[in-house]
Amino acid sequence: MEKLIAFLKEKKITEVECVISDMTGIARGKIAPVDKFIAEQGMRLPESVLLQTVTGDYVNDDTYYELLNEADVDFLCVPDENAVFELPWCVEATAQVIHDVYDRMGNPIELSPRNVLKKVLKLYEEKGWEPVVAPEMEFYLVARNGDPDLPLNPPLGRSGLPEAGRQSFSIDAANEYDPLFEDMYEWCEAQGLFIDTLIHEDGPAQMEINFSHGNALSLADQVFVFKRTLREAALKHNVCATFMAKPVTNEPGSAMHIHQSVVDKKTGKNIFTKEDGTKSANFLGYIAGLQQFIPEFLPLMAPSVNSFRRFLPGTSAPVNLEWGEENRTCGLRIPESSPQNRRIENRIPGADANCYLAIAASLLAGYIGMVEGLKPTNPALGRANESRTADTNCLPLTLEEALTAMDESDAARKYLGDAFTTGFVAVKQAELENFRRVVSAWEREFLLLTV
Repeated sequence: MEKLIAFLKEKKITEVECVISDMTGIARGKIAPVDKFIAEQGMRLPESVLLQTVTGDYVNDDTYYELLNEADVDFLCVPDENAVFELPWCVEATAQVIHDVYDRMGNPIELSPRNVLKKVLKLYEEKGWEPVVAPEMEFYLVARNGDPDLPLNPPLGRSGLPEAGRQSFSIDAANEYDPLFEDMYEWCEAQGLFIDTLIHEDGPAQMEINFSHGNALSLADQVFVFKRTLREAALKHNVCATFMAKPVTNEPGSAMHIHQSVVDKKTGKNIFTKEDGTKSANFLGYIAGLQQFIPEFLPLMAPSVNSFRRFLPGTSAPVNLEWGEENRTCGLRIPESSPQNRRIENRIPGADANCYLAIAASLLAGYIGMVEGLKPTNPALGRANESRTADTNCLPLTLEEALTAMDESDAARKYLGDAFTTGFVAVKQAELENFRRVVSAWEREFLLLTV
């Protein structure tokens, strides 16, 4: 705690937000005066926090009492002094501290998304490997809208006009929101978030932010903090930022593309490349692992009903697990690079995924492929968007199908644990049941007076 306490005193912090990530990626925790935080060096939260749904409800009673103590006991939240972020938008000097969670015996809580990622990273550490990741986050800016039954619209830019048509890679269209993005960059720099390029994507007021490559846990923390930072910057400018996978009908969805490679910790060399610069067996095994296990881990990358709207036929998202060089129609793209920078871009995860779980799932699938020596399909040439020719390339196209595949996955239960797999699936099934109870605008529009 010495490093953390020194930071708090140097920055003259008066309040500390003690947070953990729940299954959805919502920051849950407590706000404490800095003196109390230093004295207690952590916090306690009820176990049930990790089985809350996106609506704040809980899983069914059978699963709840199977996974949790009947007394609803607290777990211990221990601050990670390497995950401390000053919050520049707060009036009071405030820091956000991400915590790890443990039971009363000091064992990591299996239901914690951050612990899941740390468990996967330990597998790599035992092999002497270190994953390197670089997420790309897509999102929409939308006008404020207090009625969830009304469709979302792009906000007015500096010109006083909303975007018309699609403005992919347009500098002028991105500049419409310069004041917002200037705050975003300034706040990210103040927090040590290593964001890089800003790109205008295909949809109206749809943008993408690229992160610099680095340590997987650090990058997951940064994405977790970035989402909140961007939302705060948007609210300051009277608009909203959304990471929904498919917020606007008939417009492109938003993804969290994850670039990934693996280095040997002793040599610092990329294990995807052989000494002569050609592709290694590990590289091919990693791709094969993604092809085989993404269908079983898909809810960790596409966690809601809305996530699967992004995968509908005819959309820009890749509905396949083909791989190919510089081929954006493949779910697994191999960007052009030097041999030592060889990497794989997983284009399947949505921007709505919990960053800890999406990165963990992708790294785990690749790890299994390498250690089991799996072989990928031949690389795709040309358009691969409609490819569903092989079992290894078939993605579940509904949340129900995906949850069943994960629930029955031996790999998920072996590597992620029975408690986490059961708990995560139960949370998403509870959300699905909640969704089914809602009558949609489509049903009112087309069925009200016709059936």
